[in-house]
Amino acid sequence: MQLDFGKRRLDLSRPVVMGILNVTPDSFSDGGAYPDPALAAARALQMVEEGAAVIDVGGESTRPGAAAVDGDSEIARVVPVIEAIRGSCDVPVSIDTSKPEVMRAAVAAGASFINDVRALREPGALEAAASLKVPVCLMHMRGEPRTMQDAPEYDNVVSDVMAFLAERVDTCLRAGFLRERLVLDPGFGFGKTLQHNLLILNNLQRLTEFELPVLVGISRKSMIGAILDRPVDQRLYGSLAAATISLLKGASIIRTHDVAPTVDAVRVVTALGATQT
Repeated sequence: MQLDFGKRRLDLSRPVVMGILNVTPDSFSDGGAYPDPALAAARALQMVEEGAAVIDVGGESTRPGAAAVDGDSEIARVVPVIEAIRGSCDVPVSIDTSKPEVMRAAVAAGASFINDVRALREPGALEAAASLKVPVCLMHMRGEPRTMQDAPEYDNVVSDVMAFLAERVDTCLRAGFLRERLVLDPGFGFGKTLQHNLLILNNLQRLTEFELPVLVGISRKSMIGAILDRPVDQRLYGSLAAATISLLKGASIIRTHDVAPTVDAVRVVTALGATQT
């Protein structure tokens, strides 16, 4: 399995790691850690050296209760960072956004992947992403980030996530997307209780039925904190356990704050020949 970036392809015959780079003041784990482009680019290069195959740059926090950010402010945060990274290495850069104007600005600056928690449902996002012709990750989310954890309910969370992603894939294909440029994310922690998250993790192999790469973003999330009763900065080992389970159930891309230890986990699972990709 490969992910088509146009001029290059990302080989997913073995799982890869996506490094998280939040250039925000309020993200739940690393908000405010990289206040200028030089620091952010240095962190990106560090993650590449640790084995990250993609760097995911985000300029707006999607944690529950986070303040909304307008498009111009988000562009001002992410574009200089993307340009700095692209000037230093050729590893693909992903833009974590739902806004069409940010997608266009980020791709113009050198991003080659769109990671959208709203699965291209914002006005103009589908058309923008289709015109940019870069890979897109479609994530499941119930509700909006700022209120998504207000008592989320499902008839059957696994079936509901599958149905949502099937609809979004169909919508993208009808809009002219190539299948080789679509990635799926079940959206751990986005409008889901701990029990919902555990059910999805236990049935993650169902998403491989789409025959598309599956991205898992579970690093340091509240579900890990709820299981372990530990704060954000003490969730590494739980995150690695969840990442390993995800790999065993067919995940192709692991999105993480902790690149080096996650790369080690990927290598061990891959060496065993235990992944389903």
